[in-house]
Amino acid sequence: MDEQHADDSATPDDGRRHVPVLLNRVLALFEPALADRDAVLVDATLGAGGHSAALLSRHSRLTLVGVDRDVSALRLAEQRLAPHADRTHLVHAVFDALPEVLDDLGYATVHGVLFDLGVSSMQLDEDDRGFSYARDAPLDMRMDPSTGPTAADVLNTYAPGELIRVLHDYGEERAARRIVEAVVRARRRAPLRTSAELVALLEDAIPAAARRTGGHPAKRTFQALRVEVNRELDAVAAAVPAAVRALAVGGRVVVLSYQSLEDRIVKRALAEHSRSKAPPDMPVVRPEDEPELRLLTRGAEKADDDEIAANPRAASVRLRAAERVREAA
Repeated sequence: MDEQHADDSATPDDGRRHVPVLLNRVLALFEPALADRDAVLVDATLGAGGHSAALLSRHSRLTLVGVDRDVSALRLAEQRLAPHADRTHLVHAVFDALPEVLDDLGYATVHGVLFDLGVSSMQLDEDDRGFSYARDAPLDMRMDPSTGPTAADVLNTYAPGELIRVLHDYGEERAARRIVEAVVRARRRAPLRTSAELVALLEDAIPAAARRTGGHPAKRTFQALRVEVNRELDAVAAAVPAAVRALAVGGRVVVLSYQSLEDRIVKRALAEHSRSKAPPDMPVVRPEDEPELRLLTRGAEKADDDEIAANPRAASVRLRAAERVREAA
């Protein structure tokens, strides 16, 4: 399970290359829903617009609604998507506000919704955001830096039981209790403020045997704090069903997840709408009981070795997709 991924292509000002994950597969999945028609697609996690730029270039009649909670990401996306400015609407919002965003723009239905979940490579590469345990930075971790508590606030103000819950539930951290005991001792002396302070604490708190497996010892704690700060799982649980409801018949939803907690929520949401609502012993299934979705992937698809070699942050991706096959009852 890895909290790091890349979803962005090169930005105009820094020359670094952020490669959209599973780009060719995403393009292929949306092709039947978008080709040769006036279509609307929502990129609910726009980032710097790597996937969206490719979709707009491929489909000349496509209108994009790009949503992101990160204002700096929206600014980069606006530059990246400038050649298609007459076909884009960029919106500062969390993706679980999808119904309100579409209502404000006057779209009753859309033909595609893309989610590329988690923290983007662009955010990891910004030294002052505190997302990465590999760089010393203030413990912020807010995807929208203009609102809400920071990771430092969580560490320094949550009751020990709440902190244990966060690390256990969102980071699947087995040493949650030991880590929280160390945090409580440290914050009695002085508040924890930087990622380097937290990494040093974690390296001391996590048993040596546990540090030898599972990657960097800070990985799970940083993931858990980021998920808590940004209420990511709540947003996913609300947004994926909202995306399904927004799809026109023939429309498609594609979701890229990077950790098991997100993928589990996505799997349940898509499965719920892809099953018949008729009792198992019904000889004839009424039209209103037929599935609303057809699953387009067999389980969760992963990146192949070639993609991971070219883009290591694709190693943990899990892709799921579905198509609306009938109107909602």
